Amino acid sequence: MAEKQHQEVHRSLQTRHLSMIALGGSIGTGLFVASGSAISTAGPGGALLAYVGIGVMVYFLMTSLGEMATYLPVSGSFSTYATKFVDPALGFAMGWNYWFNWAITLAVDISTAAIVMQFWLPSVPGWVFSLIALVLIFTINALSVRSFGETEYWLSLIKVVTVLVFLVIGVLTIVGIMGGHATGLSNFTYKKAPLSVEFQRF
Repeated sequence: MAEKQHQEVHRSLQTRHLSMIALGGSIGTGLFVASGSAISTAGPGGALLAYVGIGVMVYFLMTSLGEMATYLPVSGSFSTYATKFVDPALGFAMGWNYWFNWAITLAVDISTAAIVMQFWLPSVPGWVFSLIALVLIFTINALSVRSFGETEYWLSLIKVVTVLVFLVIGVLTIVGIMGGHATGLSNFTYKKAPLSVEFQRF
């Protein structure tokens, strides 16, 4: 008699994996690469207002999503709620837009990796770094669930620690402990600051 086969799904990811992946996943590439452009375009005050405004919108979005998930737990994506509470067409469009968002994000992250690495190694063609990044991403996703979770856990931890170190170094630089001139809050009153000319026109 053949032994009974077990078809159950085993939970290989622990709470620490999920928590760190969620925390690291919320820190996008733009924080490291595009923040300077945002401050240059909008000024320090404009960038701060933009971050606060988007932060408030994201907060209300996530609390609304949490209420819907508590009221109606589903195994599908959040586009299911758009189908349920608004219209099936909106749910369909939202699902494909979300897929397109991540398809573009992958390409942007790979291109950004090449741009950052070429800063230190300008003689190496950019496509080499893009290929290396693509192979790494594919390899990590091809691993077992537990190996994927461990890899993502440590990479996310590195990202979070890096942000914290940048914040500490930034504060120490502003107050002059790291050496040089203590700028304090002078950048908020430099020339047209805290808002740039472009932001004031807006």
